[in-house]
Amino acid sequence: MTIREFIPDFIEIGLDILNLIQTRAKGMAPEELKREFGKDICFHGSIDVQKTLPVGTAEEVKKEVKSRIETLGKDGGFILAPSHNLQPDIPTENIIAMYEAGRK
Repeated sequence: MTIREFIPDFIEIGLDILNLIQTRAKGMAPEELKREFGKDICFHGSIDVQKTLPVGTAEEVKKEVKSRIETLGKDGGFILAPSHNLQPDIPTENIIAMYEAGRK
């Protein structure tokens, strides 16, 4: 089973925010999540801590942030954040790039 299978149940019991959104997990494509559940739940997270943040460039981080805001943030319901806790292998420049891109 995947977390996606439980999202309708979470909504039914009144959950307001789904934390965290790991887009590399099976069934967690941002476009599909927003289309299917975006009117009923807020998404928290989605900036990849497995590849983009630890090994991507600052420009790749900014591109991902922009994409997530355009997709998950369309019409509201999105909190920009990493997909999980920030780990020591993430360059400080990429953390700064994530939040700076979000501010724009």
